[in-house]
Amino acid sequence: MIQRIQSIYLALAFICNGVLPFLLPLFWVNGEPEFVIENIGYVVLNAFSASLSIISLFSFKKRKNQFVFGRLNIILNFILLGLFIARLLNVSGGENTPVKGIGVFLPIVSIVLLSLANRAVKKDENLVKSADRLR
Repeated sequence: MIQRIQSIYLALAFICNGVLPFLLPLFWVNGEPEFVIENIGYVVLNAFSASLSIISLFSFKKRKNQFVFGRLNIILNFILLGLFIARLLNVSGGENTPVKGIGVFLPIVSIVLLSLANRAVKKDENLVKSADRLR
């Protein structure tokens, strides 16, 4: 069913990966905001993560697939977070040194939401398995 708690978590993860990165700045370079749209790699990874959230949201009848999509999405968000951190740490000092914005923390929020969704999917799967044992 789509009205489960993991659906809310997955919808919020979609918003964190599909909507907010285009609205909130990732970095501030020389006082100017730098958004996700300026780097095609970040756009592709965020779009893939958002699409995995939507696919997982609508595969509620297949809980095992939903769990696998959630784990893949968590791994993808760790990669995205690593790229953001590498971008911050790889630049040498000077005038063009980026300062992190709020958009850098969106993969962390998404990872937490996806972990909560996977926990709820696992709880549902265990509930169904225990109900099958009683029959």
